[in-house]
Amino acid sequence: MYLTGFADEAAVGVVDQIKATKKLGWKYIESRNINGKNIHDLSDKEFDVVIDKLEESGIKINCFGSAVANWAKPINEPFDSSLKEARRAIPRMKRLGTKLIRIMSFAVLNGCSIDKQMEEERFRRINILCKMFTDEGLLPVHENCMNYGGMGWEYTLRLVEAVPGLKFVFDTANPGLDTPNSPRQSSWDFYSHIKEHIAYIHIKDMMWNNEKKEAVYTFPGEGDREVKRILKDLLSSGYDGGISIEPHMKVVFHDEDIKSENQARFDNYVEYGHRLEKLIVKIKKELK
Repeated sequence: MYLTGFADEAAVGVVDQIKATKKLGWKYIESRNINGKNIHDLSDKEFDVVIDKLEESGIKINCFGSAVANWAKPINEPFDSSLKEARRAIPRMKRLGTKLIRIMSFAVLNGCSIDKQMEEERFRRINILCKMFTDEGLLPVHENCMNYGGMGWEYTLRLVEAVPGLKFVFDTANPGLDTPNSPRQSSWDFYSHIKEHIAYIHIKDMMWNNEKKEAVYTFPGEGDREVKRILKDLLSSGYDGGISIEPHMKVVFHDEDIKSENQARFDNYVEYGHRLEKLIVKIKKELK
């Protein structure tokens, strides 16, 4: 088992993302955005700079948090953008020695019943994408986010049946969101149904504010997403993969004269990582 995280939640640039990772004593970053661009969208020159900084620091990228087939990509529009992103990602992953890439299953068609969600086309596209990666010895992992496979565990299992060999990254908080196509669900129930297909974990925690109709993100174990229960079950089952933090917390800046917004963001990420470490230590003691 190893710990990692979306370090773009700590800082915009790769130097400070590396700094936050080293402060935690971790070896890995799940790379999503660097200077506002997804890692597969950086220019070759920008990517070379990232490579140099990583090599200097000894920090590695364990997973590409890509935008391939994500919630911004309608299934009823051309497939080109996701194909291009996948083609750019593959050589970069191989250069970095990165095996995992987060993908999704395209945006949900709002207001449409399941028989109008263009399932066959989704499955066709995901099969193509998966083959592109697996043919290169890489592992695509589907996230239960705001996409077809994230509407519920039933849809995740439909993907399993339609895309042989597809694995999943389970996000602990996403089932707690309340959207028109996916009302709030139990994270434990979702996890339990797809557990055998999970290869990677994203740790977020939250509570839902009914009045404002929005998520209030918390430190791990302080929300209602049963993070501790899920981690305890994973660890007791011998899980030995990555655990990645994605805080999503809205930091309150009490005194901007004392602490800048950038510093507060950095500190929140590091504190989140330390709190997760403490939670894992507690779980391991309980399992003895």
